[in-house]
Amino acid sequence: MTLSRRKTLALIGGGAILAATATFAYDITRMPRTASLPWDNAGQYDDLRMRALSWAILAPNPHNRQPWRVDLGQPDTAILYVDPDRLLPHTDPFNRQITIGLGCFLEVLRMAALQDGQEVQFDLFPDGSDPRSLDTRPVAICRFAPTDAAPDPLFDLVPQRRSLKEPFDTTRPVPDTALTAIAAAAIHGSVTGTTNTDADIAEMRLLSHDALRIEIETPRTYKESVDLFRIGRHEVDANPDGIDFTGPIFEGLSRAGMFNREIALDTASAAYQQGLAAVFANTDTAMGYVWQVTPTNTRADQIRAGRDWLRINLAATAQGLGTQPLSQALQEYPEMRGPFADIHRRLAPGGGTVQMWARLGYGPEMPPSPRWPLEEKIVG
Repeated sequence: MTLSRRKTLALIGGGAILAATATFAYDITRMPRTASLPWDNAGQYDDLRMRALSWAILAPNPHNRQPWRVDLGQPDTAILYVDPDRLLPHTDPFNRQITIGLGCFLEVLRMAALQDGQEVQFDLFPDGSDPRSLDTRPVAICRFAPTDAAPDPLFDLVPQRRSLKEPFDTTRPVPDTALTAIAAAAIHGSVTGTTNTDADIAEMRLLSHDALRIEIETPRTYKESVDLFRIGRHEVDANPDGIDFTGPIFEGLSRAGMFNREIALDTASAAYQQGLAAVFANTDTAMGYVWQVTPTNTRADQIRAGRDWLRINLAATAQGLGTQPLSQALQEYPEMRGPFADIHRRLAPGGGTVQMWARLGYGPEMPPSPRWPLEEKIVG
């Protein structure tokens, strides 16, 4: 689940924030001190593999779980594994979305290595894989070697890339030229579609709204998100992953006792009801859409979809557009069966799997998501 940060002050209680500000004015205006450092430190390593990996950890991934672990025990090689403690068993029961996030990681790794005159060859799932769940076997063996290939022009946009979880400007349409550039960025095999027509936007807003409602109203899937809330700078610095809530608004709400995980789970609370309005403000302001379809749904397909999604995200950034994945309708648990079937009828009428579906539009500039230091992800 994704929450709009900008509207929550008015929705939950501005007066309490003013009171908290008067008491804790200095403290609540502080931002996390260490959670954004990986964005500043990217590329600042002597080992070329570490340089590339320091960029790769900035890749988008579901619920910001950062599910990667990397073994550097062999020369000129990085072996990627999934961290089994960072899966999403309720909203992503077959780990499809997590695998897409690992594909995003690998594409940034490839781009970053090219900056150093290195190519990376990927041996995906060398010991096999299970379509039902990821396990402790390697996801990819990444072998580095010199190359004369030119750097990828999209790489320069990696520091600016965001998943924009805010309402979009409904007075600004998404131009056809931007959609063409975004679709052209996918080069790894997923079929990419886009739309900005009024009819499609109206229908897809309703579909994404309904799917989000189902995820929130299904107790176990909603709790999976709430358990990953990081509220305030101290929590974010201590655990720089999950769904972060930082800045004076959330520091103040937390200090006033008006926002915590228990309150968020209480469906009778004003915070819960107003939170629904905030998240629906995101789905209901989409101004265009982009999606990816693969003919089959193998682990390799999911990796390729992730690599292409990373490129699509960067291409949208180059156009000045915000993107936000609408993962809910693509999730494979029983309560989501209706929206899952609807989105596949619409976007994959000839068969296949819709791997990604995202809204597009113009929105505010946002800070980067928190990240664990690279060193925390190295296991050998």
